[in-house]
Amino acid sequence: MFRLIHISDLHLGPLPATRIRDLASKRILGYVNWRRNRSRAFGDDIEAALIAAIAAERPDHVAVTGDLVNIALAGEYVTARAFLGLLGPDDAVSAVPGNHDAYVPGAARRAREAWAAYMTADAGEAGGWPYVRRRGDVAIVGASSAVATGPFMATGSFSEEQEERLSAALDTLGRAGLCRVVLIHHPPVKGATAWHKRLSGASRFRKAIARHGAELILHGHTHQPTRLSVAGPKGDVPVIGVSAATQRPDGSHPAAGFNLFDIEKIDPGFRIRHRLMQVTPGGAFEETRAEEIISPVP
Repeated sequence: MFRLIHISDLHLGPLPATRIRDLASKRILGYVNWRRNRSRAFGDDIEAALIAAIAAERPDHVAVTGDLVNIALAGEYVTARAFLGLLGPDDAVSAVPGNHDAYVPGAARRAREAWAAYMTADAGEAGGWPYVRRRGDVAIVGASSAVATGPFMATGSFSEEQEERLSAALDTLGRAGLCRVVLIHHPPVKGATAWHKRLSGASRFRKAIARHGAELILHGHTHQPTRLSVAGPKGDVPVIGVSAATQRPDGSHPAAGFNLFDIEKIDPGFRIRHRLMQVTPGGAFEETRAEEIISPVP
């Protein structure tokens, strides 16, 4: 049995000391949003409860699907690096960047440099995006949709190069009999988000899955604990989102949560028990949804 926990959209605070010149870009919009909204909607107390709840579940691996920071200030990457270290050893935590991690030009590169230990392929695997990390019967495949965008836009991008690399990786891992878990920040399902938050190139991603298959696709971005699907070669592949990981339970968005997957190899394929854990007003994380996934679909 392999236990995987999935979190996303931490938007870790507080913001570091900010100079006026740092805000002479799209950052000014995010700064105002943080001061007016997110500083109250997200909380350090929820973050502490989240870390404790994850540790109590004793996961074999933790997957983080982006938006660790808010407006891509240098100090935010340091804070996020420290947070990732609280989740487990470098080889037991995998991350991909989100649009806030790539908020301004050059930010995506800085994110990968700061968090390289959690975004690096295993020895012997190809570098770049997507990366591959094999852990027992499970393979973590980390794709990047993070690109800098203009004001009032939060789109992502999935390139033709990534499609080719993802296709090759999924094919190789499938032949090896591994449970392929793909991480990406933006949901690759048509209509899953508003136009200004969509994934450009999502059809490329879906084409790779349709031809080569996967067992799970995990994403963030929407701050919603959704369960969607895309077509695979042997049936639908689950596409699972999650609420923002430090969202207070008394706001207009779903309370902070994490996905917990217990993955068991069966003949043929895998049995995956999925539980959604969400924070209560009392600060504890409790199960709010459960399902069993069989892959491939019988």
